[in-house]
Amino acid sequence: AQKDELHQIALKIVADGKGILAADESTGTIGKRLAAINLENNETNRQKYRQLLFTTPSLAEHISGVILYEETFHQSTDKGEKFVDLLVKQGIVPGIKLDLGVVPLAGTIGEGTTQGLDKLAERAAAFKKGGCGFAKWRCVLNIGTHTPSHLGMLENANVLARYATICQANGLVPIVEPEVLCDGEHDLARAQKVTEQVLAFVYKALADHHVYLEGTLLKPNMVTPGQSSSSKSSHEDIGLATVTALRRGVPAAVPGI
Repeated sequence: AQKDELHQIALKIVADGKGILAADESTGTIGKRLAAINLENNETNRQKYRQLLFTTPSLAEHISGVILYEETFHQSTDKGEKFVDLLVKQGIVPGIKLDLGVVPLAGTIGEGTTQGLDKLAERAAAFKKGGCGFAKWRCVLNIGTHTPSHLGMLENANVLARYATICQANGLVPIVEPEVLCDGEHDLARAQKVTEQVLAFVYKALADHHVYLEGTLLKPNMVTPGQSSSSKSSHEDIGLATVTALRRGVPAAVPGI
């Protein structure tokens, strides 16, 4: 029954013609947006901004899921209705960002891993009880002369797999996000190769941890040349490289990307 529920939530999120609204900006990030319109970064203004998004007329025609920041999960509209309830009433699946940011991975050349596994089961259970149907967790990998390393790919894949199993055990669909950053001087072929390697590590780890793939979603990077690369690629080449990497690395059981 739990597998069926996870699968149905995943399918609902990737419904044709709809997308996910990422409203999970951290307090620091949303501060930059508010500063651009000369507003103070306080809880009232953050609540007003999110309320503006969630009360948009006909929102559910275009949005299937909304990723919330923890503060937003606890907030309500001016009329006292919880944001989560407002979204559910519209047929939109509320989700929650669960990772607690990237920290350095010792012994590597500037690589990192994502923290937040401690007490994750308790947090996941509380968010599920509060109305969330899915979660998001981001790991980042960078392309350099000697990166990503075997350790970098292995560690981040295992962290994503641990997060995914904990989410599923608590009824949340995990969006697995291994993001290969576009910083660097590498060309398109190198970006594609690294993306394929990272996906291989991730799905090996998910298999090792007995993750139910039909109850997951993938949030990957586009395959692009590095931003400082001297070689430029056409949109068509970037599209083909991205789709090729995904076809090679993502099991058919995954409901959506």
